[in-house]
Amino acid sequence: MTAEFTLDGRGPLYRQIKRSIAGSILSGRNAPGDRLPSEHAFMDLFGTSRMTVNRALQMLADEGLVVRHRRNGTFVAPQVAEHAVMELRDIADEIEETGAVYTYELLACDEVAVDTAIAGHLEIDPATPTLFLRCRHLSNGEPVLIEERYINLVTVPDAARASFEDMPPNRWLLRNVPWSRVEHAILAINATSAQADLLDIPVGEACLLVERTTWMTPDALTFVRLTYPGHRHRLVGRFTTGQ
Repeated sequence: MTAEFTLDGRGPLYRQIKRSIAGSILSGRNAPGDRLPSEHAFMDLFGTSRMTVNRALQMLADEGLVVRHRRNGTFVAPQVAEHAVMELRDIADEIEETGAVYTYELLACDEVAVDTAIAGHLEIDPATPTLFLRCRHLSNGEPVLIEERYINLVTVPDAARASFEDMPPNRWLLRNVPWSRVEHAILAINATSAQADLLDIPVGEACLLVERTTWMTPDALTFVRLTYPGHRHRLVGRFTTGQ
C-alpha cells in the first residue's frame, strides 16, 4: 500500500505528506474505512520523524479526512464525500435575490509575485504563478463589495485563460473548479482612502472584511479578501442541531 504515497517536493515535509495521503484518499485509491499505514511505516517511507508524520495525520484528522484511534491506527473517514458538497454562494445571486440589479467591474487582472502573507494563506512558495484580480460589485449601481482575489495557477491553470471581463471570478470558480474545504476569517476594519473611493464611503468608515481560502484538498485554490461597507451588509449563519 505504501507505494501509493509519493512526495511532490513543494514546501515543508509535513505538508507534502499531508497532500500525498489526502490525494490518495480523494482519488479513491484509499476508500472510506480503509486502514492507512502505521506512523512507523510512513516514517520509513518518507525518511522522517514520528513528529512530522503525526503532524500531517493530525491535520488530516482536523479536516475530517481520517479518523485516528490510539490503539487501532488511522482510517479513512467514512464520509469523506461530504467535503465536496458544501455550499459557496455566487455573489451575483446573493444580490439579485434581494430584487436588485447586479453589475460588476473588473479593475485589475495580472499574474503577480505574491508576498509572504499571501503565500502563507495559499500554502505556496512566493514564486508560484499566481493570478491577482481586483473587482467591484454593485447593487442597483451602488458599490457594495470590493473583491481582491489570488488564484493559484498551479492548481487552477485554466484561470490564466479565462475572460474575467465577462464573468466575475467567484462565479467562474464555482462553475469550473471543484473544491473540498473553505476557511474564512471575519474582521472589522476602517476604510482606507483607496477602499473608501471604491465603495463611495468616507475614509475611516467601518467595514466588514472577510478573508477566505478555498482548497481542493490537499492544495489551496484561491485566497480572497472581500470588503463590505459596514452599513450595507450583514452576515447571517443558520445552523441546525448536529451541524
